[in-house]
Amino acid sequence: MCGIAGELGAGTSARAMIGAITHRGPDGVRVEAAPGATLAHARLSIIDLECGWQPLTASGATVIGNGEIYNYVELTRDYQLAGKLRTGSDFEPLLHIYAQEGPAAFERLRGMYALCLVGDDGRAWLARDPFGIKPLYLLEHDGGLAFASEPRALVAAGLLAPELEPDAAAELLAFNYVLGDRTALKGVRRLAPGEVVEVREGRVVGSTSRRPVPAARGGGDSEDALLRALDAVLEDSVRVHQRSDVPYGLFLSGGVDSAAIATLMARLNARPVTAFTCGFDAPGAADERAQAERVARALNLDWRETTFGEADFWRILPEVAWALDDPTADYATLPTYKLAEAAKGTLTVVLTGEGGDELFGGYGRYRRALRPAWLGGRSAEPRTEDLAALARWRAAAEPPPGLTPLQQAQWGDVATWLPNDLLLKLDRCLMAHGLEGRTPFLDPEVAAFAFPLPDRFKVRGRYGKWLLRRWLERACPATEPWARKQGFTVPVEAWIAPRAADIGPRLARIDAVRQMRPDAADIFASGEAGQRWPLLFFAVWALIHLEGASREEALEAIAGRP
Repeated sequence: MCGIAGELGAGTSARAMIGAITHRGPDGVRVEAAPGATLAHARLSIIDLECGWQPLTASGATVIGNGEIYNYVELTRDYQLAGKLRTGSDFEPLLHIYAQEGPAAFERLRGMYALCLVGDDGRAWLARDPFGIKPLYLLEHDGGLAFASEPRALVAAGLLAPELEPDAAAELLAFNYVLGDRTALKGVRRLAPGEVVEVREGRVVGSTSRRPVPAARGGGDSEDALLRALDAVLEDSVRVHQRSDVPYGLFLSGGVDSAAIATLMARLNARPVTAFTCGFDAPGAADERAQAERVARALNLDWRETTFGEADFWRILPEVAWALDDPTADYATLPTYKLAEAAKGTLTVVLTGEGGDELFGGYGRYRRALRPAWLGGRSAEPRTEDLAALARWRAAAEPPPGLTPLQQAQWGDVATWLPNDLLLKLDRCLMAHGLEGRTPFLDPEVAAFAFPLPDRFKVRGRYGKWLLRRWLERACPATEPWARKQGFTVPVEAWIAPRAADIGPRLARIDAVRQMRPDAADIFASGEAGQRWPLLFFAVWALIHLEGASREEALEAIAGRP
């Protein structure tokens, strides 16, 4: 995983852009010219540590990429490239396949990636993986098109004066994340998950897209047959996600998803796998360390635990707000950042369980969506009083025809919440520490198996992820897959409430907060359910990314000195 930046068309900002995101690639920076482009790459060395530097040129094309192409071994074999490759880089096979097939080469990729490929025919391509695991941001200007792994690079290079996009800010406060390709910084757009755009002379001239999940219902295989198929597809995904020349491990909670990843990693590795777990040091907080430890002992993991308390909350809040230049107000960013902080120096690659709920039907809202109204059923869409934001969510989550109601709810999450909250959180919190996060559930082979499953193998009674739980029951009974899940909550309210009377008036003086929530001080003082944390995060984010405050200055302006 790395940071990339560049200019397509005229421009001299690539070096300044890459300089702003070297935390993504602490092993070194290279900047080179390509036909009609300048490309910059900050490297986090994962595969082919000696020769895998980018920009990488072969077969008349040049590429820079952020992420991993997991099937580079299979591509090398299938396209008989072994004698043509100059490096062991996972990105080099793409260049040779592009020379044979043109842009169809992007459809061969199995991985998480954001990349720019420049051909010698005057065409350039920007592409992002179908789930949106890796980010890419675009800015069109008079000289051409600039792109980077993080929006801060565009600001640092002087290509953009930071200005709030009000509709995006409204979505952030309504849902805790921003929808679609818009960002909270006016003028910057995300490349959409699965999008491939063609650029000529610095201008976008065409776009195609790859779907992350198949738009189809599943068949009627027996449960035993499905369990065998699930075992094979998950083991294969974890195997390729472990491809690395540097130390790897996982983040382990007490839940089904990370336990499934841990079970397969333990199966595939001769040595104990290193696993990190975060617990909360606060009265009444949900803490799954005991369950995580039971799993770790059963699987002989090298288990490390870390805690998160009130002091961590105030210390990490401005760090997370800085890291999330494209913001999500999900409070799970806080322990994720602490876990990355703990793992740094021990691991370089971390496998996680993101995507298990969305593909296998794990969320309680899926079960509620399947119930009739007289049994308490309700839509799986988010609840908000902002009707304009809700209308935009419905448009972004619109599923293709032919899906079951459960698949429609899953589709909505895959299109909105997953790329713009969960995966954004994972990318920024880990990359702030020079770590690569990998998500074996979000693999095209896993998605092709899981999403079309009949509803009864996803939701049955009060249980979601039915088939995954049945598999885990056999593969590692110590995970207790049928135990009632505590739910993942961070006790932010307990830490904010004692200082709320002082914080409310302070955040109400911030320009962006006044623009979006003129009654912010009253909302903060009343302790309205779920409102304090998003407002606090938004205020700190705005001070850092709109007003240019340092992390220390932003926290002091809001919360005062410790």
